[in-house]
Amino acid sequence: MSAGERASGRTALARDGFSELGDADRLLGELSDALALSRDEILVGADGAADPDAALSALARIARRDASAVAAALRRGGATLWLLLGASNGFADFYLRHPDELAHLPAAATPLPTGDELVAELRAAVEADADGFAARGDESAWVALRTRYRRLLARIAVFDLAAPDPVEVLPAVAAALADAAGAALEASLSVARTRVAGGAPGTGLFPRDQVAATRLAIIGMGKTGARELNYVSDVDVIFVGGGTDALVAEIGESRVIDIATRLAVQTMRGISGIEVEPPLWEVDANLRPEGKQGALVRSLDSHLAYYDRWAKSWEFQALLKARPLAGDRMLGAAYVEALQPKVWTSAARENFVDSVQRMRERVTEFIPPAEVPYQLKLGPGGIRDIEFTVQLLQLVHGLADDRIRQRGTLDALEALVAEGYIGRGDAAAFARDYRMLRVLEHRVQLRELRRTHLMPQTPEGLRVLARASHLASDGPGIWGLWEGIKREVREIHVRLFYRPLLSAVAALPAEEQQLSTAQAHDRLAAIGFRDPAGALRHIGALTGGLSRKATIQRHLMPIMIRWFADGVDPDYGLLAYRRISERLGDTPWFLRMLRDSSGAAERLTHVLSGSRYIGELMEWIPESVAWLDSEDQLRPRSGVALQDEARAIQTRHETIGDAMRAVRNLRRRELLRLAFGAILGTLTIEELAEGLTTVSEVTIQATLRAVRREIVPPEDAALDFSVIAMGRFGGGELGFGSDADVLYVYDANGIDPERAHELSRQLVAGLRNYSEDQRVPFDLDADLRPEGRNGPLVRSLDSYAEYYRRWSLSWEAQALLRARGVAGSVTLIRRFMAIADEVRYPAHVAVQDLREIKRIKARVENERLPQGVDRTRHVKLGPGGLSDVEWLVQLLQHAHAHALPGLRTTSTLDALEAARQAGLVPDAAAARLAASWRLASRLRSANTLLSGQTSDVLPTDRAKLDGIGRLLEYPARSATLVDEEWLRTSRRARRDFEKLFYG
Repeated sequence: MSAGERASGRTALARDGFSELGDADRLLGELSDALALSRDEILVGADGAADPDAALSALARIARRDASAVAAALRRGGATLWLLLGASNGFADFYLRHPDELAHLPAAATPLPTGDELVAELRAAVEADADGFAARGDESAWVALRTRYRRLLARIAVFDLAAPDPVEVLPAVAAALADAAGAALEASLSVARTRVAGGAPGTGLFPRDQVAATRLAIIGMGKTGARELNYVSDVDVIFVGGGTDALVAEIGESRVIDIATRLAVQTMRGISGIEVEPPLWEVDANLRPEGKQGALVRSLDSHLAYYDRWAKSWEFQALLKARPLAGDRMLGAAYVEALQPKVWTSAARENFVDSVQRMRERVTEFIPPAEVPYQLKLGPGGIRDIEFTVQLLQLVHGLADDRIRQRGTLDALEALVAEGYIGRGDAAAFARDYRMLRVLEHRVQLRELRRTHLMPQTPEGLRVLARASHLASDGPGIWGLWEGIKREVREIHVRLFYRPLLSAVAALPAEEQQLSTAQAHDRLAAIGFRDPAGALRHIGALTGGLSRKATIQRHLMPIMIRWFADGVDPDYGLLAYRRISERLGDTPWFLRMLRDSSGAAERLTHVLSGSRYIGELMEWIPESVAWLDSEDQLRPRSGVALQDEARAIQTRHETIGDAMRAVRNLRRRELLRLAFGAILGTLTIEELAEGLTTVSEVTIQATLRAVRREIVPPEDAALDFSVIAMGRFGGGELGFGSDADVLYVYDANGIDPERAHELSRQLVAGLRNYSEDQRVPFDLDADLRPEGRNGPLVRSLDSYAEYYRRWSLSWEAQALLRARGVAGSVTLIRRFMAIADEVRYPAHVAVQDLREIKRIKARVENERLPQGVDRTRHVKLGPGGLSDVEWLVQLLQHAHAHALPGLRTTSTLDALEAARQAGLVPDAAAARLAASWRLASRLRSANTLLSGQTSDVLPTDRAKLDGIGRLLEYPARSATLVDEEWLRTSRRARRDFEKLFYG
């Protein structure tokens, strides 16, 4: 060939879609010599190949093994060969193993095989007789079965690839694939009968007549049952066993089920076992009663007994697509007939909402983050989203309407349209998107004949997919199509399920789907609303009328209902949203922000449905909605900024009442900001504690300034007065609902002692009075003062010094370990802390003092725990809780801080780390103790945020426990996980505490 001819030939190859022109030219030369065919004869139909380079490489490899088979196939219909090999390296490998199978490659115009044809072909492959026994029971029978199956699969693939509109033929192709799976199981069961009757290894040896009289029905589930299967997919099945009356009477039912079980095992092995010819696909029987732990085969009566007594709602819903697939058809039909009604009555069960949540989780089950943009099936806007939407609509409305009880997704969509549950336009778009996604899925699976749901990740892979699917002209086009489908699927899901809810309470355009009140009630109940009637009233109040506000709410409400339903308490979330909307009235920025910022709207539904604490505060501070549209607004404000604002408040207001109302509002506002951060996961537990402590400090400082200005006259201005933070407040470790433990100290500083004491007492009374907040309680707790509740509320500095020198008890020295000045005279605070240091960090600690601390700890555990409370669930006083960690740390501080300055801190975790570095606590124990303290702190705050009430006890109510878990970013329905993590973490911390504290 001349240089000009070679250049011209390569140009023609490029026009046909080849990209590796040099390799293609070389391989064509090799094939032409081997096959005695011209290049033009070989290339007939090459332009129809999705990947002509791969097809040519495959032809060359097969020809090296059997040139005559390749030559004959090209002469008979080269276009078909190019079509199949260009779309599937998997079929290239098949023909490399079996070149003789090329002789059976059909023409592109060959119709799809019928179900009867498929059964007949595969039974013939194993030479099954009229009684259902194969001629041979050895491995050669399975090889013959698998080879014939792939021959038939090639026929289906050629029809699919050659179709002018693969989207149009998708349902027929998927049905043929499901029928082929059923036929393969039928043929494999024939081999299994022969093996069990012939005593093949691992099967036992049973008389042929007993095997023949044993009945085994194979029920197809999922996509197989719905006749919408993929090229390579797990085939979900359930096995039902039985026997003739005579056989049961002769050998007993247990023996019959034993035979049926052996038949099932061998049937599965024939499809999925490792042999010379690779497995076809996985036969998955895990949807059976009790899953992997349950019997592989049960009798029909045993199945019914299980579903009547033990099955959960999701197990009935798994039966939605069940149909007899292979084996004894009468037994299979009896199984489906008996169980199908239970699928639809499951929607009336108490735990139906829980099962719907399980369905939602399966939609969004864990996908590696790197795969999310490529997931055709499980990713957002993928195949499973469509299937979930359709199945949920069926389950919600199918209880009362048997006309929508369809197995297939597309059939169900048609029925839902016909019966008026969804609009025709949206359903048509949903069906079109579903078909296109399934075509893409089929093409990526054909590529290597393996199970995958991932879009190609290379430009070349996308180019090949575009050519194979005929859905786009190039790689960028197919990717753009995929992105568009994902967006549309998510939008249609909202329109199909949520927007029609508005029709039950608001006037919608006539062309939009209408639902009755009862139907809307059912949908709301299905997605988790406990009071659907109340929810409909709120929706009606928000969306009714002709105002611009109502119009915007009608646009927002469908997606917001969905987000509320995803939350912990959708009923409360919707109620709180209504109240906030009514408080803001026609404020223009509110609805505009929600309309234009989906992030703010979703955050709003998340915080309202997750926290009554937040909902109640937002009713009084509705303008806080604006913070949800700004990351900066969700961060805690600095102490300096809050101090400046508090001082400005006091300069603006002349009366103490007005000033303190403003200070209380400041505190509520900042608590709400911190609650937002806690719920939305933008704050760590340390940042949250610091923020709550800062807000409390600023509140006390502002209150003290206002009260002092009101009470202390100018002639007594020399009086020094200070507030000392104690406990978790002193440690900077406050949580939501924590009291502020304090001490009050004064120094007369030259004024009359009795006058100084009286003024200080009035300052304390004023502090306690004006800091009270009925909406968000703020308790200044002085119980840690000398002599406890029996001692005076306020003492002079000299009185403190005298008391601590002469009479202080070990627990009082321990309490001072967290003392820290937070308000008032800096000089007085410094002098008080000097006294405290001598008491809490003594040069020598008597053994009896340490023993007394241990005795008191044991007494606290026995006496302070509320009666009737499970001590293991008390996160503060229970084993391994906050108290254990803090008492251990404080014991070490009291004993060693004089010699180890690193222990001189009010922070529990900082002191624990210092103790670890000093070798007082082993590394592993320190890690376990810190983990328990952090988890207890998080659980305590989450409990308060969820309920709006302070509690140190982990609830036993599963819904509340799940709500706490959701706030701590556990997945949905994680009540058990929360329980187990706390019990495990606290148990380990308790072991370390007992060893280190009691010795």
